Amino acid sequence: MILDIIKVFILSLVEGLTEFIPVSSTGHMIIVDHFIKLSSNKEFTDSFLIIIQLGAILSVLVYYFPRLWPFSNDKEKNKDIWNMWIKIAVAVLPAVVLGQLFDDILEEKFFNPFTVSLMLIIYGVILIIIESSKKVKVKTKTIQELSFKTAVGIGFFQCLAMIPGTSRSAATIIGGVLLGLERVLATEFSFFLAIPTMFGASFYKIMKSGFNLSGYEVFLIALGFVLSFIISYIVIKLFLDYIKKHDFKVFGYYRIILGIVMLAFMFMTK
Repeated sequence: MILDIIKVFILSLVEGLTEFIPVSSTGHMIIVDHFIKLSSNKEFTDSFLIIIQLGAILSVLVYYFPRLWPFSNDKEKNKDIWNMWIKIAVAVLPAVVLGQLFDDILEEKFFNPFTVSLMLIIYGVILIIIESSKKVKVKTKTIQELSFKTAVGIGFFQCLAMIPGTSRSAATIIGGVLLGLERVLATEFSFFLAIPTMFGASFYKIMKSGFNLSGYEVFLIALGFVLSFIISYIVIKLFLDYIKKHDFKVFGYYRIILGIVMLAFMFMTK
């Protein structure tokens, strides 16, 4: 039991630390699961990974609740929030369509440490190049200025994250910055876009898995959910404070180093 709780803590910690920064939470979970097998029961493991992701998403809802709740006494503010939700809904459509078409195929072909390592390196390089480029100009500084066309564009960038190791956050932040969003706005829109995207993906996977679990397994999942929520909430605040003063290069270097280390490890243990 103690060993199971330690494994739950490690996996929840990794999920909470990596879900909203551009380093690929799925990629990290695949890597960690390669070394730490939570359970031989695949249905339980899959359900656990889905539910702790929901814990991370709940942290966004709680952290940004005043900016996401469209039923306050301020009618003008409510109007802006509804407008933002429509933009989020439009942006999530590409992932809904392409996810339905290709999710099973991509999961079968690419959910492995080699693909993760490769994508970590590739998008690490892209992050550094974009942050080093002087050609990328800021055109949009507030969510109100964000056009529906740009929102859809970011939505298509999000589809790149269907390949593990890419990072949904990295794909949407890169897309946002390339399309002219100010760095903090690109990050926050990435957070907001995660809400329907990941709730939808999690619900879809839960329906596929059947969710037939023992009481002990439900306890471990509930523990992971709570831990993931707490850690993610803290990370959101720290990450936003960081990017207000710094760029994303450090995450690019981290991705490259981790990807190279993983490739070297796989090569040496072949």
